[in-house]
Amino acid sequence: MERESNAAVDVTAGADIPGESPERRRAEVGDVDRSIYDFVKPESGYERFADGLSGDVVEEISRKKDEPDWMLQMRLKALETYERMEMPKNWGPAIGGLDMSTISTYVASGAKQAESWDDVPDDIKDTFERLGIPEAERTSLAGVGAQYDSEIVYHNMKDEVAKSGVVYTTVEDAMHSGYEDMIREHFGTLIPMTDHKFAALHYAVWSGGSFVYVPAGVKLDFPLQSYFRLNAAGAGQFEHTLIIVEPGADLHFIEGCSAPKYNVANLHAGAVELFVGKGARLRYSTIENWSKNMYNLNTKRVRVEEDGKVEWVSGSFGSHVSYLYPSSLLVGPRASCEFTGITFAGATQNLDTGCKVTLAAPDTRASVDTKSLSKGGGISTFRSSVVVTKKADRARASVSCSSLMLDDISRSDTIPAMDVRNATASVGHEATIGRISDDTILYLMSRGCSEQEARTMVVNGFADPVSKELPLEYAVEMNNLIKLEMEGAIG
Repeated sequence: MERESNAAVDVTAGADIPGESPERRRAEVGDVDRSIYDFVKPESGYERFADGLSGDVVEEISRKKDEPDWMLQMRLKALETYERMEMPKNWGPAIGGLDMSTISTYVASGAKQAESWDDVPDDIKDTFERLGIPEAERTSLAGVGAQYDSEIVYHNMKDEVAKSGVVYTTVEDAMHSGYEDMIREHFGTLIPMTDHKFAALHYAVWSGGSFVYVPAGVKLDFPLQSYFRLNAAGAGQFEHTLIIVEPGADLHFIEGCSAPKYNVANLHAGAVELFVGKGARLRYSTIENWSKNMYNLNTKRVRVEEDGKVEWVSGSFGSHVSYLYPSSLLVGPRASCEFTGITFAGATQNLDTGCKVTLAAPDTRASVDTKSLSKGGGISTFRSSVVVTKKADRARASVSCSSLMLDDISRSDTIPAMDVRNATASVGHEATIGRISDDTILYLMSRGCSEQEARTMVVNGFADPVSKELPLEYAVEMNNLIKLEMEGAIG
């Protein structure tokens, strides 16, 4: 077993000081531009459940969806579990500002799910058009699902994809169209309701999300995408994504999220359960740009069988507080996982992100590469867990995380955990934390760069190895998320 650690290496030193000249400030890195997301649509005519949580609310959600009794019983059991469990303590950022008695767990526009873009109500259509979703569908996607608050409002898939046997719909619709047994077999098995308090909350009030089934041997040439928009103030979104990729199949799935900013707390507590069969591959890309009043407490987990592969690509740019640690269970020989992530924490943001990997079979492989930037007092924390079981002979895992603080009032932390129980395994961890060096800027300026160009070059060079993995070509929104604008830049 090998272990490496370069924790908190100051790869760059020095930082800008508040109060410096305008010329100096023009060379600073600006926040991610959220202007295209901070628009609000009126809720007139919407159905909104009373704030807080009760058995009546849970039963009403189930009734609206005409669910089988086993799903209602799961919801009620989850409600009991939620009420019994305590709020998280001494773990991650504080969430004392989140008061569930002020959160509505179900808000719906009343619009029926449309298969044609022309049939989507104008106000909702305008929202997604501003975010670039229809253009992405026309040019680069095999299928799109769009969720607005608590319900899917649009779902469509190309005919040639459907003819291959791929199923892409909502969990609710799948239960009423011949897939109930498959859903019952998988739903809630990777993420148990006892996992944590907000997992229990999720299973009590979940609504919307995606169900994807890719038959054995089918390889999709273009991605599928789901986009989640939370429009209502003081509301929660609790979508459930269930993806089953059969042996030898191949899928790229993209998930996008955004919300306008309010002066009250919003909550996102979705769940993602992924199953990757023997020799199959799943690439799961997430671009999250929740507003800065959002508590993002999402849970994601994948099970990978023999010779299967999962690739996580994660971009976290929004929310007031985030707890986000996608988890990979490598249960088959030669199963593998790659995790690539980038996080930007600006003023008022405390983003606690990372990943978990369990290597539980011979010759399994895991690679983790993350970058984070913090600015304006933002806090970015990388938290990881690598577990190598006794069965994981010759397992290999490497974890690399790099953090760049763009001023002297921001913070970055690295909290790795490694539990290795097999002497034939090789595990390594490397971390670097630093700030932009004045020497680096002066060197680049001596080579003909302006100070603004030099700082842009440093930041872009730092983020590029990760940001280039993000699916920029699929929507205008995704391009905006990782474009770090320089204050005073032209164009």
